Amino acid sequence: MSHIICTAALIILIFTMQFFYMYVIDNIWAEMAKRELKEVADYVSDTLANLYFLANSTSGDVTLEKILSLPPDIRDSTYVVKVENNTEGFAQSISTHLMSKSWINATSWILPGLMVNGTACETVESGGKTVVACCSRVSMNVYVWIAYRGA
Repeated sequence: MSHIICTAALIILIFTMQFFYMYVIDNIWAEMAKRELKEVADYVSDTLANLYFLANSTSGDVTLEKILSLPPDIRDSTYVVKVENNTEGFAQSISTHLMSKSWINATSWILPGLMVNGTACETVESGGKTVVACCSRVSMNVYVWIAYRGA
């Protein structure tokens, strides 16, 4: 009788451990994806800040752009980079999320006072396309956006 109880307990332990192991692996995968998304958001935010400082150091109206070196995918998933704005049109942050799992996301704040260009692209998807970060100074307003190269 004790052999049957020990065998049943061992089988239950094997299946239970497998379930918890997969749960831990999924959590590690999600955490690593969030960290990579945070790096991308920080990179885009820093690039826009640098373009702003360059545009603000000129005396006239200027439009600057920089090609971004974004990874083609994160954890074998397509991701989205977006310039978030408020109701007044001011850019607030750069957000990134996985297309297949939108709850895996990251945000990086950008400098206050920058505006979003209403006619420009504010969202890009990964996938090997060339993406540029743009900054335009028109009189007293500074606009930022991200777009595909040639768009």
